Amino acid sequence: MKAATGIGIAVAAVGILLAAMMDGTSPAAFINISALILIIAGTSGVTLASVGMAGFKQIPSLYKIVISAEPIDVQARVNLLVSLAEQARREGLLALDAQIAEIDDEYTKKGLQLVVDGTDPELVRAILEAEIDGMAARHHAGVLPFEKAGGFAPTIGIIGTVMGLVHVLQNLSAPATLGPSISSAFIATLFGVASANVIYLPVANRLKALSAAEVELRTLTLEGILSVQAGDNPRVVADKLTSFVPPAERGSGDADNVTEMPQREAEAA
Repeated sequence: MKAATGIGIAVAAVGILLAAMMDGTSPAAFINISALILIIAGTSGVTLASVGMAGFKQIPSLYKIVISAEPIDVQARVNLLVSLAEQARREGLLALDAQIAEIDDEYTKKGLQLVVDGTDPELVRAILEAEIDGMAARHHAGVLPFEKAGGFAPTIGIIGTVMGLVHVLQNLSAPATLGPSISSAFIATLFGVASANVIYLPVANRLKALSAAEVELRTLTLEGILSVQAGDNPRVVADKLTSFVPPAERGSGDADNVTEMPQREAEAA
């Protein structure tokens, strides 16, 4: 589901609040502006110090990706590559040049352009693998702010609680205020632990999952492009690439519908 991450975070937050209310705690008891400012400002500051301004500026766009990420259609990529394999066997690799402009994915376009230009297969593999490694490194850098925030937020919350308890100890002469003051002191820890485990760490894990899915899709694409370049039988290409597709997502009979093509003549360089 496209909005699964947002729904999950909302369900967790509502569940925590509902459980507190069932135990007799008023939602108003959690309203503590100073604790909220401490957690937001403190966590933001140490995260900025950890990942730098460039990494910190990416946080809003990464939230957007997590909340509204489109599901990856692996089977559609398999079908595309199989159709290209069919065309290459029938008309030759140079015939793929007209198809490149119609492909939306830049990685696939780059790989096919290398093939059409007559690049050595080993060099094609090296270039495309370098693209995958570079993408994975960028994705790892995008995960870091959330992992750092998830580690720092509970500690910042503890700092807020200690600060609150210091204030309590300074006012022991007013016993009537001790209960509410101690309760307020622990709100900072609650905010810190909750923000880490309900927001930051789930977002980091979701980004990792999205990155892993895209790496797998590009690996599939790489193998498909090399098979197209090698002139493999489209049925063989379909069988090879379908292994990357989860069984529940595999199209019915896609491989069976591949047309057998005669071995093409040697291509002109």
